[in-house]
Amino acid sequence: MNKFSWYDAASLDAAQKEVNATVSETLQPGTADDAVVYKAAGIDLLDLMKEGLSRPSKLVGIKNLPGLDKLAFDSEAGMMLGANLTLARMAENSAIKENYTALHQAASQTATPHVRNMATLGGNLAQRTRCWYFRAIEHHCFRKGSTTCFAHTGENENHAILGYGYCVSVHASSLATVLTAFDAMVEIRTAQQALKVVPMKDFFVLPTVDRTRETILEAGELIEKILLPAPGKNTLSHYLKTGSRKSQDWPMAEVAVVAELSGKKCRKATIVLGAAAPVPFVSEAAMDAIRDKVINESTATAAAKAAMQNAVPLSQNAYKITVFETLIKRALLELVA
Repeated sequence: MNKFSWYDAASLDAAQKEVNATVSETLQPGTADDAVVYKAAGIDLLDLMKEGLSRPSKLVGIKNLPGLDKLAFDSEAGMMLGANLTLARMAENSAIKENYTALHQAASQTATPHVRNMATLGGNLAQRTRCWYFRAIEHHCFRKGSTTCFAHTGENENHAILGYGYCVSVHASSLATVLTAFDAMVEIRTAQQALKVVPMKDFFVLPTVDRTRETILEAGELIEKILLPAPGKNTLSHYLKTGSRKSQDWPMAEVAVVAELSGKKCRKATIVLGAAAPVPFVSEAAMDAIRDKVINESTATAAAKAAMQNAVPLSQNAYKITVFETLIKRALLELVA
């Protein structure tokens, strides 16, 4: 790990001023992200630094900034989640459990209890891909600027089957999968200390657009809060995942479903797949297949099949098609169980 200096910010403004000052001193274009980095829990950041993939000269501590860990719910306005909320607090919150069940399920099942007590919402969303070729400093892969994606011909059992270009890595955030299904908005504090709000579905960047990053965050920017719309009447949600271990590992496949029901009839639904693509994958085909249908064994199966109709598996991950079909079907049926 490289040497770095530490600045413990007392306020959000102070944190951004320190970051901006360091960025302005960076002489080489494109190296600002390596010059200074915000740190809350820093779980993924420290991994990247240990692996030699991130070499910041300065860390700016924002873990204890007042207000960044707020959580508020209003039945008409919806929910506000501060970026420094821990996953454990989200999993324990009754308003989330009652109104955004899938988010409660995802937060409860992510990582281990120890990690959930440290990891923050903002950090979970901003973490980098867990592709083992990207994480290995010995492999100068496509995401690091080379022309080679080693996963195409290598060990690719956990990689993408949908919506990918040359890079077949998958995004790492389970919370992003669920928040995309809830049509959440991301509030970002820019380097100029202004606020911009973008839909969660537009927060992530495909490697075909920019292979050097997973999110739209620019140097000096940070996530301030997540905004969820108020749940509609008769709206239910469900989240399922499967992995090689019960909770400790990143999922091999995950599904979030948010649906407006009339009895067992699905008026509309949002179905999002995680660990299927480089970004949370919104399955329009599955949503079309279940819209205005009574959810039962037959229609849930049809929606699951539709979701996988354009899947292009790699040499070792064709199993994901069956796993995703099973999870989508189960999630829909459990909504009306």
